[in-house]
Amino acid sequence: MKKLLLVICMLSVSSMCWAQAPSLGSAASFAILGSSTVTCTGASAITGDVGVSPGTAITGFNPDCTLTGTLHPGDGVAFQAHLDAELANFALSNLLALPCIQNFGPGDTPLAGLNLSPGVYCFASSASLNGTLNLTGAGPWIFRIGSTLITGGTVPAPASVLVNGQPNCNGLDVFWQVGSSATIGVNTQFVGNILAVQSIGLDPGAKLDGRALALGAAVTLSGSNTVSNVCGSGAGAGGGDRDDNHGCKIDNDDRDKDKDREKEKDKGR
Repeated sequence: MKKLLLVICMLSVSSMCWAQAPSLGSAASFAILGSSTVTCTGASAITGDVGVSPGTAITGFNPDCTLTGTLHPGDGVAFQAHLDAELANFALSNLLALPCIQNFGPGDTPLAGLNLSPGVYCFASSASLNGTLNLTGAGPWIFRIGSTLITGGTVPAPASVLVNGQPNCNGLDVFWQVGSSATIGVNTQFVGNILAVQSIGLDPGAKLDGRALALGAAVTLSGSNTVSNVCGSGAGAGGGDRDDNHGCKIDNDDRDKDKDREKEKDKGR
């Protein structure tokens, strides 16, 4: 069974067998990581570390915004986390290791109403969410967006991302690689690790079950935001048994059966 699964992995180069999410390394302990500044206003609540590097400015925490974690304003911890986030971003952009199972062309691509299984989804330019995006399966889901990501706006109900019907990651890997900046709109319930080349902004009431990692500019929380770094941190963090080389899910019972068959073959020789 294991050999069959590995053959399927090799034949299905567009499958998630070849798209194991990269590790965030030390950046996994962070809920928010900026490059120039991190600003929090309006009674927000953050679970996870908050840091900035090479900048040093972190404003608005304690008492305005509550923090379950540690502040790292331009220290060595933030510096290393920034390096690890850069490495993860590079890995996410590797087309050979992470082939796209679906490509979206130029122009803005609306995500609302889509039901997406695990895989790598590539957007030539921008992506927007003005409704509900449903992610189904065991992950990982990787979104590679050429320019901007913007949620919320034109519909009465807030934008949301659901993982198997729930507004959280449940420990599974969801990654958003954004070529410029991400704006999580008013009252959006968003899920995943956002790695933006420039800035990340959370509008009032926006909630993020994941991480906001801005590689080149600021992270700004505008008020009544909730950010929690409980989303998967890559390298098979989504759970389940995975083959070390390919990320294919392999059941423990199948492994045991394979071993028993090999023993029977040895006896017959």
